[in-house]
Amino acid sequence: MSLEKLFTPFKLGALTLPNRIVMPPLTRSRAGQPGDVPTEMNALYYAQRATAGLIVSEGSPISRQGTGYAATPGIYSDAQEAGWKNVVNAIHGHGGKIALQLWHVGRISCRFFQPDGALPVAPSALVAQGVSCFVPGEGMVPADTPRALETKEIAGIVADFAAAGQRAMRAGFDLVEVHSANGYLLNQFLATNCNQRSDAYGGSLENRARFLLEAVDALGKAIGFDKVGVRLSPGGTIHDIDDAQAEEMALYLAGEFQKRTTAYLHLVDPSGTGGRAWSTSFLARIRKAYSGAIIVCAGYDASKAEALLGTGNADAVGFGKLYIANPDLVERFRRGASLNVPDSKTFYGGGEKGYTDYPMLGDA
Repeated sequence: MSLEKLFTPFKLGALTLPNRIVMPPLTRSRAGQPGDVPTEMNALYYAQRATAGLIVSEGSPISRQGTGYAATPGIYSDAQEAGWKNVVNAIHGHGGKIALQLWHVGRISCRFFQPDGALPVAPSALVAQGVSCFVPGEGMVPADTPRALETKEIAGIVADFAAAGQRAMRAGFDLVEVHSANGYLLNQFLATNCNQRSDAYGGSLENRARFLLEAVDALGKAIGFDKVGVRLSPGGTIHDIDDAQAEEMALYLAGEFQKRTTAYLHLVDPSGTGGRAWSTSFLARIRKAYSGAIIVCAGYDASKAEALLGTGNADAVGFGKLYIANPDLVERFRRGASLNVPDSKTFYGGGEKGYTDYPMLGDA
């Protein structure tokens, strides 16, 4: 089929993107040690994929407290900021655009990653059932039961988001993306099953959304709303999320993001992640509520993406695993060429193998 819509340029915030093919965030656990610092190998990996209309970086923890995985590159130290600057320069040198995904994992962590071996934090002291963390030297370790954040602590994490956004701008990123999906801290506050608070951040839908909106507002004030995107996963069940008001929450937030004129809304399609499928009218209602750019990802191929763009309910589509194995995915789509198959054994950790060595078209 024709892929005309995928190759049509469009506006996203203050940017004009050359196509609608997005590389979404992909945790690869290859940051330099010590300090979780982006390296030259990371810069090469992203530069290889710079023909994407937009790259969204792997999740980048906004603090040590926000970390839950080994070797994930942070954005809270000077060394990390400098490392990311090298990555951004490499991408821009190849004509690409990139957003930094700002991440706090909340309860998807354990004492190993926390300052002074403290417990991870969450809206409520409820363990994420069936969730484990990879701890170097120990293997897979069950996530610890978190402690509930005190109300007065939330402002500090909001400030961490704003500070991370400012670091991202100094490093040269074009945008930032607030990670409020896939069962991490902000998603934990949104979801009915793991937010059992009785203060201003729990109970009603509006209260459960308060933390995320405060983080977005702080970033908007710090760097401008036209440089802020948000990722949501309505209907997603990853990391023990079960939200009885998933679609209602997403629609409410879409209206709030419309008021703030944020750059984009990035939605994880639950049909591609084993979650609960959206109602047939969901995306159309999101489109009605929000006039900014809408990116949808998870489980899409080129033809399914083209069909989605044809409905007008999304402006761009993310291709995750396809981008792991196909750095020149845009050109492969353009030519209708065959695709490399990703090697799941090399998704997390390691070196160049399965990271920067996938062949491009024309390689011998």
